[in-house]
Amino acid sequence: MPLTSADDIRDLLTTTRTIAMVGASDRSDRASHGVMAYLQGRGYRVIPVNPTLAGSTLHGETVYGSLPEVPRPVDMVEIFRRSEAVGPIVDEAIAIGAKAVWMQLGVINEDAAAKAEAAGLKVVMDDCPARAIPRLGVPKIS
Repeated sequence: MPLTSADDIRDLLTTTRTIAMVGASDRSDRASHGVMAYLQGRGYRVIPVNPTLAGSTLHGETVYGSLPEVPRPVDMVEIFRRSEAVGPIVDEAIAIGAKAVWMQLGVINEDAAAKAEAAGLKVVMDDCPARAIPRLGVPKIS
């Protein structure tokens, strides 16, 4: 069952330090662009993942082509992709030892969520951490 209680989501956001953002965009009109900057401003390390932009820099971070290419442990994988594209991303999140997957607003994949949970990952669907942080009063990461 994906996390839905305010306390559970607040706890996830409070304990998370490093986020891999799959679907990060260099286009300022894309939600992922602004959300990445917001999360960095809140103290999170956000590592962008986008095969089209791999090797470039986004908001001061190197962009990687896939989750297995990210050279450091990741607490949470945030997914800015269509619902039907989530399955393979969850497989990679499990493989790299992520602790959680977060599917953005409008992104819902029950099968992928069940697979992640069965592997011990926490799951949030159809929400945005940039909205959840102020809504839940999550303190800035220091």
